[in-house]
Amino acid sequence: MSFLPPRLELLTPEEAGRTDRAAVALGTPVRLLMENAGRAVARAVAARFAPCRVVVLAGPGNNGGDGYVAACHLARAGWPVTVAPLAPPRGVAAEAAADWTGPLLPFTPEVAARADLVLDAVFGAGLTRPLDPTVAAVLRAARRLVAIDTPSGLDGATGQPRGFAPQAVLTVTFFRLKPGHLLYPGRALCGETVLAEIGMPPEAMDRATTGAVAPGGGTWRNHPALWPLPTLAAEGHKYSRGHLTVLGGDTMTGAARLAALAARRGGAGMLTITCAPEAAATYRAAEPGNIVRTDPLATLLADARRKVWVCGPGLGAAAGAALATLLAAGRTVLADADALTACAGAPERLRGAAVLTPHAGEFARVFGAEFCGAAGADRLKAARAAAAATGAVVLLKGPDTVIAAPDGRAAINDNAPPALATAGAGDVLAGLIGGLLAQGMAPWEAACAGAWLHGCAAELALAALGGAGLIAEDLPERIPAALAEARRLAAGR
Repeated sequence: MSFLPPRLELLTPEEAGRTDRAAVALGTPVRLLMENAGRAVARAVAARFAPCRVVVLAGPGNNGGDGYVAACHLARAGWPVTVAPLAPPRGVAAEAAADWTGPLLPFTPEVAARADLVLDAVFGAGLTRPLDPTVAAVLRAARRLVAIDTPSGLDGATGQPRGFAPQAVLTVTFFRLKPGHLLYPGRALCGETVLAEIGMPPEAMDRATTGAVAPGGGTWRNHPALWPLPTLAAEGHKYSRGHLTVLGGDTMTGAARLAALAARRGGAGMLTITCAPEAAATYRAAEPGNIVRTDPLATLLADARRKVWVCGPGLGAAAGAALATLLAAGRTVLADADALTACAGAPERLRGAAVLTPHAGEFARVFGAEFCGAAGADRLKAARAAAAATGAVVLLKGPDTVIAAPDGRAAINDNAPPALATAGAGDVLAGLIGGLLAQGMAPWEAACAGAWLHGCAAELALAALGGAGLIAEDLPERIPAALAEARRLAAGR
């Protein structure tokens, strides 16, 4: 696995454990990693809070050891700190506990409730069972909580609580984030998340994940460093920049128009909307740069330059037949909205598509309990399974959009503001990804880039609007600035 400067790789708790063991095999002592982790927690706390009464809830394992180290550093800085052990520390954590000479209190709700700040060093992300009710009661009593690694009880792989996980105002984790830091509700339960370096050798992750990550590839936080954007050739022309065709509906014309505008703002050289003759005047009166065609689909498919198509936004009942025709012709197809609805309960109809962009409801209707039920609330597992079954990249939309490839690669997008939950935003996303596909980006990279640019454009639009009032029509005009920001970040500037 390559090392990316922004530390984009996400490690499951199992992978993180293997990385820890690999670091030890490479000569880095666990005690050193624990000391660095506890110091990082103390620094993060001191940077955000005034000195106050702190109780460290310490579990018996390495998470508890990090807590003992943090307690020592805060106490040396003059903070009033006590430790409440759940159980006697074991292994290397016992060495860290031996350095603690301050007061010890019982592990009770009353002790947690009296503290101004509670450090949750009970279990971290590696817990594989629901919290014991007595432990949950103590964590519930905390008025303000800082979590070490993850709030105890939170599944670091899925972001789902194992029965209960406390609400943290701050979470300090180490070396690499876990999927549960980005997937909801875990992202919200973590509060502010700080990623700290603790002296882990980068090659430990390579050793720990080689041949052991998700089938075919790993998991990343979506970021411009993951995907190179298309560049303009000095001798390029509108056809070489990519020709995208969007299927337009007869009545809900706004969906195709939003998709078309987003594709053009995203760099597509040519854009055709194909529609029924009675809708042509509406489309022609919209954006003059669009080509509007009313020819039969078979006629348009005779033009080999029409390689990439967006099928579904606003298309209505015609979507199913159109999708089948496009797939039979071997075209690169992004299937969205009505095209997905047409495949409810029949995901095999989507085989051959390049990218699928369902929201949670569409995903459930298409894939059913076989995928949603088997994966439970594990969005990563569900999206990966759907991608493997269809051979398409699956972009499972939401505040924690997951982009999964058939080979197992997956990314979690975390830059989308809540204001994107507005009608037409998905049409913009579909068109933007379609435009990137038309420019030659591979499906997974195009879907990842589209999701990130979509979120960035929304943030830029919100800033211009004063923080409220975003509608889908605001998004396309911000795509050029989002592209510039993506290029800046990819260059490390």
